[in-house]
Amino acid sequence: MTSESKKQKFNVIPGPEKAALLAFWLSEKQALDVRALDVRGLSSVSDAVLVATAKNLRHGKALADHVLDRCGEHRFEYLGMEGYQAGEWVLLDLNDVVVHIFQNDQRRFYNIEGMWSEAPEIAFEGADGDADE
Repeated sequence: MTSESKKQKFNVIPGPEKAALLAFWLSEKQALDVRALDVRGLSSVSDAVLVATAKNLRHGKALADHVLDRCGEHRFEYLGMEGYQAGEWVLLDLNDVVVHIFQNDQRRFYNIEGMWSEAPEIAFEGADGDADE
């Protein structure tokens, strides 16, 4: 698929802008401690990483479903999902943005934020009640 036909099929926006929108969508569905990290220059596979905590297994699945529904509405590219059935750690690969939805214990154990400690945070609407986007 050429990049021109890809642009027609998918809505292409800068990774940090897309990450801020995804973070807002997670926040509006009551995800806990949502963090968006700009990993451009630190990662060869994505521009941004999002990490959020779900209240329980059902909430984690609902968050993943909500993000995917909204991505469909906005025509964002979706490459795959892992961990949905178990719900302990759901990973959504949205090409230039990777979303991690954890249960609290798994989030502490895997410490994704620690892996990207050098990455600057991406501000987003709804973070701590602010409109930072």
